[in-house]
Amino acid sequence: MRILIAGAGATGGYFGARLAQAGRDVTFLVRHRRAEQLRDGLRLIGLDGEETVPVRTVAAEELEDTYDLIVVAVKAGALATVIEQITPAVGGDTMILPFLNGMAHMGALNDRFGPERVLGGIIRVVTTVTDDGAIAQMHPIATMTLGPQSGPLTERLTRIHQELSVPGYQSELVENVVATMWHKWVFITAAGTITCLMRGSIGDILAAGGESFIRQVITETEQVAAAAGHPVTDTAHREAQGMLTEQGSAFTSSLYRDVTAGLPHEGEHLLGAFVATAAEHGVDTPLIGLALLQLRTHDHATA
Repeated sequence: MRILIAGAGATGGYFGARLAQAGRDVTFLVRHRRAEQLRDGLRLIGLDGEETVPVRTVAAEELEDTYDLIVVAVKAGALATVIEQITPAVGGDTMILPFLNGMAHMGALNDRFGPERVLGGIIRVVTTVTDDGAIAQMHPIATMTLGPQSGPLTERLTRIHQELSVPGYQSELVENVVATMWHKWVFITAAGTITCLMRGSIGDILAAGGESFIRQVITETEQVAAAAGHPVTDTAHREAQGMLTEQGSAFTSSLYRDVTAGLPHEGEHLLGAFVATAAEHGVDTPLIGLALLQLRTHDHATA
């Protein structure tokens, strides 16, 4: 199975490297600068050591062949460009698997390629790209979940899942992937709100007496999901609460890390869309709204 991964950042780079390690036929669609960084391999800095994985790259203007599976793993701001770039690589049987945060990207992909060939998916991994282009893992969690937007699990989806099931992370094929995507959106909205407002890690926030605040944010996000018809399961609630109230945890959200590093961030795509969805369903979100206001103020001040 020929796999094209659009993006070799903290997310696409980590999972793509694991696939390449397992001998899968993987090519990264990247910019020229990133291709130069990866010329001698993609360096993974794991919790137990460091390794360099040989990888194959291609630039957008070099795309000629079609692929069986195209994984989209870019930030929301790059989605429109990537959709144009990957279009020549989409053949009659190509499936597209996006791993963006939130839900807004699904509409854009469905409109261009049709919902029948666009899967839903989420990943859970805490990684970052270092200054020299390596990918550093900061937490042991590493999971991939995928499935159809609607309808049953097919033999073709099972084959895709098998191809993506390699050492280095856990993978799962599910029927109700939209609910799973919502649960992640709830979590990253909560994590982003908490760490962006408090300007620190979960451990630092808890040490300062912030557990009640954290629980209020979790409740606020879960109320929105319930009103939208995607109530958070008890398991998802326990996992989120456990991760966001872990004493001494160095965990920060990717949104917070991007903001503090001066990088483009997904505040509008994540928190902005979440607040808008809440308003559509008549749910007040004062804490999430405050975090969104903080991000907008930051963007205005640094423009």
